[in-house]
Amino acid sequence: MRSLRAALAAAAPDAGEEAAARLALPRPPRVVGGYRPLGGEIDPGPLMRRLAEGGAALAMPTAVGPDAPLIYRAWSEGDLLAPDAAGVPAPTPAAALAAPDLVIAPVLAFDRTGGRLGQGGGHFDRTLAMLRAAGEVFVVGLAFAGQEIEAIPREPHDEALDAILTEKAYIVVEKDF
Repeated sequence: MRSLRAALAAAAPDAGEEAAARLALPRPPRVVGGYRPLGGEIDPGPLMRRLAEGGAALAMPTAVGPDAPLIYRAWSEGDLLAPDAAGVPAPTPAAALAAPDLVIAPVLAFDRTGGRLGQGGGHFDRTLAMLRAAGEVFVVGLAFAGQEIEAIPREPHDEALDAILTEKAYIVVEKDF
């Protein structure tokens, strides 16, 4: 899947812009948690800029330990970033803590039931569980359409996506309650 994602990224350098144009949220977010793209992930920058233009504050995740949930810190384009505990550029400790009500999640693979395969460390699952326990949060997986598979194997700790946004579609996950 990593090789496939890298090939999709090379073939569609404007996928982030195309995806941003397709977003149709149920309500405007107050705080958007984005991410720094790695390994061929779609750049959420165009989507984050669109949401900020609509009045949302922006935040970026920070890894604080190998098994800890990520924390979010306030972020604006041009802010100083420094490597976090995972070596990923993140806001510095001087940036205020933030609680996103919309999280843009990177995706290695997805299915239409909200299943998401990430990088395998469980950071986003722990983070989403923590955020959902504290309040309402809407989670949009950002992926290339070609990353869709029939079914993601799930474990009890896996957190589902509420929607998937690709360069070709906005897919709202139907919840079975």
